[in-house]
Amino acid sequence: MTRLQRSFTPGLIVLAGCLIGLLTFGPRSSIGLFQIPISQEHGWNREVFSFAVAIQNLLWGVGQPFAGALADRFGTTRVLCGGAILYALGQAFMAYADTPNELVMTAGVLIGFGLSGCSFNVVLAAFGKMLPEHMRPLAFGAGTAAGSFGQFLFPPIANQLIGSIGWMDTTMLFGLTLLLVLPLSIPLATRSLGQAQAGAAPQQSIKQALAEAFRHPSYLLLVIGFFTCGFQLAFITAHMPAYLRDLGLPASVGGWTLALIGLSNAVGSLLSGYWSGRTSKRYLLAAIYLGRSLAVFMFIMLPASPENSYLFGVLIGLLWLSTVPPTSGLVMLMFGTRYMAMLYGFTFFSHQLGGFLGVYLGGVLYERTGSYNIVWWLSIGLGIFSALINLPIREAAVVRPAANPA
Repeated sequence: MTRLQRSFTPGLIVLAGCLIGLLTFGPRSSIGLFQIPISQEHGWNREVFSFAVAIQNLLWGVGQPFAGALADRFGTTRVLCGGAILYALGQAFMAYADTPNELVMTAGVLIGFGLSGCSFNVVLAAFGKMLPEHMRPLAFGAGTAAGSFGQFLFPPIANQLIGSIGWMDTTMLFGLTLLLVLPLSIPLATRSLGQAQAGAAPQQSIKQALAEAFRHPSYLLLVIGFFTCGFQLAFITAHMPAYLRDLGLPASVGGWTLALIGLSNAVGSLLSGYWSGRTSKRYLLAAIYLGRSLAVFMFIMLPASPENSYLFGVLIGLLWLSTVPPTSGLVMLMFGTRYMAMLYGFTFFSHQLGGFLGVYLGGVLYERTGSYNIVWWLSIGLGIFSALINLPIREAAVVRPAANPA
């Protein structure tokens, strides 16, 4: 461990990681509020905006395993800084996107790859490497909850700023706030710690680690189940404000619904982190996915009103990112911490593939049918499916052959 790493206490490491999670998840969770003003400004239909945000989700997932591998190899701080710069550029230049292709390049490509390098997924992997084992489950919950608090904090601010200074200045201002990630990333330097752990752990190349993971049935079930999480979250984030506007509700209802999701998510993530260290992670995941399906079913069956929207925000928020602590915990339990950032990155790729389809299908089917109903019902069915396939997961470390002496 380097002298720099010894100067940071576990509490400061968790605090810095949580602030990074808050700052990076906040602007991204507000993206749905820009759909209508951007579309009206340029005369685009919703499919254009949906495709750009779908690309963002997809590239966030595509880039995550590579960002994780780079963090495992070169340290977390460098990856966080590079990701934050890309994210800030995409957020700021989105204001100058005058064509659909430019919107895809800024809101889609730059923000997507930026998120892969500076989102809470990289932070959680750093927690797994830097913190004592007894602190990890609750730290995973705290890091996820901090991102959730960003979701509570930023949408109402975005809603107010769009109304007062306009959407262009708002997205540029959000880009500037992302540069705060650069100094906050310093306590999360992990390179020498990773090397120390590598010396103590069985020697394994990246290729061997990937082969081991993708031959493991429980890991594959976990990866497949996480697809649903991304589908549901990305669809709701991108399309909830427009959906509520279509039902005749004020724009503020969409902003406050997203904010309540974020606030409840902070509570749900902390509880999930607490319980994932004390109960079966697979049963916890199954209960979360089933609970989401029930919450969506109730929401689309009840009449449209601000009260019902806020109730849905609270219920779905409690289950929003509560999948992350047990999912990341299972990856670490199965394979250890050495390649956790990369292996969790592949799990997250499935999440973002679901996010791509959730956002894009929402836009496409809305333009074809004039309604989001089909996607809501898909969300319910996928939640039930993921609840079922998490049940056979084995919660145990992978069995490795003893290493031969050199």
